Amino acid sequence: MLPTRLFELMELQAVERPIPDALAAKVGDTWRRYSSQEVVDTARSLALGLLARHQVAKGDRIALISMNRPEWVFTDLAISQLGAVSVPIYPSATAKDYEYILGHAEVTIAVVSSAEIAQKLASVRATLPRLKAVYMLDDFKGSDIKGVEHFTDLFEAAKKADASVTAELKSRRDSVTTNDLASIIYTSGTTGTPKGVMLSHQNFLSNCLTVLEVVNISHLKRALSFLPLSHVFERLACYAYQHLGTAIYFAESVETIVKNLPEVKPQIMATVPRLLEKVYEAIVSRGRELTGAKRALFDWSLKLGLTYDPDRPAGLTKSLQLAIARKLVFSKWQAALGGELDIILVGGSALQPRLARVFWAADIHAIEGYGLTETSPVIAFNSLTDHRVGSVGKPLPNLQVKINQEDGYRQGEGEILVKGPSVMVGYYKNPEATAQAIDAQGWFHTGDIGMLDEGFLRITDRKKEIFKTSGGKYIAPLAIENKLRESPYVAQVIVVGENQKFPSAIILPEFETVRKWYLSQGKTIGSNEDLINREETKDLIKQIVDESNANFGQWEKIKQFRLVADEWSIASGELTPKLSIKRKVIVAKYKDLIDGIYSGNNHR
Repeated sequence: MLPTRLFELMELQAVERPIPDALAAKVGDTWRRYSSQEVVDTARSLALGLLARHQVAKGDRIALISMNRPEWVFTDLAISQLGAVSVPIYPSATAKDYEYILGHAEVTIAVVSSAEIAQKLASVRATLPRLKAVYMLDDFKGSDIKGVEHFTDLFEAAKKADASVTAELKSRRDSVTTNDLASIIYTSGTTGTPKGVMLSHQNFLSNCLTVLEVVNISHLKRALSFLPLSHVFERLACYAYQHLGTAIYFAESVETIVKNLPEVKPQIMATVPRLLEKVYEAIVSRGRELTGAKRALFDWSLKLGLTYDPDRPAGLTKSLQLAIARKLVFSKWQAALGGELDIILVGGSALQPRLARVFWAADIHAIEGYGLTETSPVIAFNSLTDHRVGSVGKPLPNLQVKINQEDGYRQGEGEILVKGPSVMVGYYKNPEATAQAIDAQGWFHTGDIGMLDEGFLRITDRKKEIFKTSGGKYIAPLAIENKLRESPYVAQVIVVGENQKFPSAIILPEFETVRKWYLSQGKTIGSNEDLINREETKDLIKQIVDESNANFGQWEKIKQFRLVADEWSIASGELTPKLSIKRKVIVAKYKDLIDGIYSGNNHR
């Protein structure tokens, strides 16, 4: 039986494929596991408590501001069976973000994980007259926040609910249809005010079930979840795990992934490229500390991995070499990732082809897909058997995808348009933006530039990020930035130069790797500021820029660059919660530096 409403995912699991660890989280030093039936019972009790205590009406908005944990799922399932609408918000968002989203969505109840979040919310609560209740998941000890109740109070209310409330819950569940609104997800965005993306039960489920047709992961029994559930990619992955009966283990935090991997021994996890880059950099860094024969073997295996093509059968010699590398070197990569990791689902931004190749060589299948919040989210995905490095896979079979070619793009390139059951209902309280995004024929305009290559979709840039030089030439910054980021010495980069004679780059070095480069020469470095001002560093980065330039046309080559010393992060505002660059924020931050490039100040 296939689910048609989100709360049925776990209920069907409990009936058809029950497991003892449907959800699991660390409590102290112990993993607390919840069986399939326990999850179903807890979610239903929570729905009853919300109904008994607050008479939650169909369509009411309830906010979820929490790190990944079982209570997130309990609340999500409870909201959906009430016919209410979840509004997930990143815990890392600012109080100003909370104020805007909660106010715009007219949220009536908020469930928060910690006192820190509750305090942030308390600072703006006076401006949110519709917010009538806030529940906190963590223990109240040491917390004196007024107007906050504990999550367990809802279960106490459920115990006291009379027969009429129980009957109302049943009636409410029966009234929920697949086309009902399930969630409003506010896009973090790289610019401007966030928009509330309205997604129905059908949007999520059509996408989830079709992705599973393409990416067969039914044989995988344990997943590690660490990307925020407030991000639609991780949320869809967790819905897929629920449908399959795959145990979901929540990492304590992003910082504890290395510790949690050997404890959980996951067979699958979802991630964004930047986190995969950090895993790769850490492994390579340790490998380069080896000496003698061990170092030579590591370097040989790494070179073999970086040139491996998983899309073409290897010859006998290459297969034997790969078998040796896997046994002697790559097996240690597997061990570091828990020992059983088979598939890594990659989304959010472009995965460097070299990373895909080396992880596949290590027998860890990094499968890249593509989508947006507005498409619930997946538009295309690679699979184990139908895969192309450098692409995001073939469009899902239940979607229509076309390339809208316009003047100025390369042959075959254009904006990616999509139509199908996973395209959003629209933007909440924003019909103008909805009409701009979805045309009269029902095509959703993604704003991404791409091309179809033998059926495989390749993303080449963001439409709004492409710019013209003063000579009228188009520059697609993403391709240049991705090539520069292939270097282990480059952490982040943005390409600038709109209406200027040539493109330039603002580059944030990978400081730890650069420091090790200096140490290998017997030199030490002080601060980041000291590092970027050294001529040796500038020469090192110039060599990387020159090598990258060889891949691009004369008008696309980076003529100048500037190095910056301060790390870019979510907390300081340069990155979105999914680690995408906020281009306008960074351009504004380094305005004087960029102006200096084009004012005749030609130092590097």
